[in-house]
Amino acid sequence: MPSYRYQVRTSAGETQVGVINADNVTSAAQNLRNQGFRVLSVAPIAADAVAVGLAARIKELNAGKPKTKHVLDFTTQLAVMIRAGINLRAALEGIAEQTEHPGFKKVINQLKTDVESGKQFSDAISRHPKLFGPLYINMVRASEMSGSFAKMLDRIAGYIAQEIETRKMVIGAAIYPGIIGTMAVAVTVFLLTFVLPKFKAVFHGKEEVLPWATTFLMALSDFMVHYWYFLVGGLVVVAGGIYAFGRTEIGGLFFDRLKLAIPVVKGMFRALYISRSLQTMGQLINAGVPMLDTLAITGDISGNRLYLAFWKTVYASVKTGKKIAAPMLKTTLLPRAVTQMISAGEESGKLGEVLDEISSYYAKQLRERIKAVTSLIEPIMIILMGSVVGFIAMAIILPIFKMSQIVR
Repeated sequence: MPSYRYQVRTSAGETQVGVINADNVTSAAQNLRNQGFRVLSVAPIAADAVAVGLAARIKELNAGKPKTKHVLDFTTQLAVMIRAGINLRAALEGIAEQTEHPGFKKVINQLKTDVESGKQFSDAISRHPKLFGPLYINMVRASEMSGSFAKMLDRIAGYIAQEIETRKMVIGAAIYPGIIGTMAVAVTVFLLTFVLPKFKAVFHGKEEVLPWATTFLMALSDFMVHYWYFLVGGLVVVAGGIYAFGRTEIGGLFFDRLKLAIPVVKGMFRALYISRSLQTMGQLINAGVPMLDTLAITGDISGNRLYLAFWKTVYASVKTGKKIAAPMLKTTLLPRAVTQMISAGEESGKLGEVLDEISSYYAKQLRERIKAVTSLIEPIMIILMGSVVGFIAMAIILPIFKMSQIVR
């Protein structure tokens, strides 16, 4: 059925455009009139235009969802253009023209449309909460009231850049152990499924002289060769079960507790959560966001259920009229020194500045912890991999030596 592009006027006097499918132009116009519209124009869409639209949609799907990096680039460009005296609508239009990601281009164009319709920029971005989180929205809303829009955008861009850097550091710390662990598993599977079966004929009939390690590995090798699908299925079920358990509230709380309990990585995660929480809190306070809104957003962004519960406790305490530092004295999630500095900042009226300094200190601590964890995990993984491969090698070599002594 052919497609037609139409332009109509509603009963409220608004102009709308769109696409409708009909047998012909007359039928399309009649369908629109039946819906209560006043038809201004109806024109067929050429086949090549449909193809172009389809190609654009395919390109958008291949590009994937917009990422935090796109939001950072957008925020930086917008700050520069606003500071240069360009009005918001023209700035959004210019950024949209330069944006290559089709999905994010669509978002910017939607923001421009909303701004043109008279909406505040904070209201426009609040329609895209997955891209512009509560911290971004509230800081923009505060800047609209204070008249420091460009300066606030710079502050937001700095925050996003630091978040991206932190995420890269954490992911980078996990890459090397992941590679070593994958290699260890791959080598073990290769030895058990390709190397050990070659010795099956050599060891056949001599089971009584084989060490327990060789007997165990031969049985495991035989199982992996003939019943590998049970092993793969079991691993999939276990992995799926762990993933599903982690998605539940109880499971998520369990893993969040585990992150703060494992000796090797607990210091790194502790520094991550403290840095992220206090940086968020400091940014919002300096932006002029109300304290209760600041505490609610800080808890949501902390990234750990234990810290979320802690910030909810602080929120409830402040809501009753108490000071921020009062409930902090009862928790072990924040060091006592941090609580004392927050209390001093609250008393002096410089809480935002104090929080910025503390978050910067813990950001530095996080980088040092990541380096320490990486340097510690590296030899542990190498020793573990060497132990597994050495155990398999000795299980093969020892019985050969033993049989050669018997032959002598």
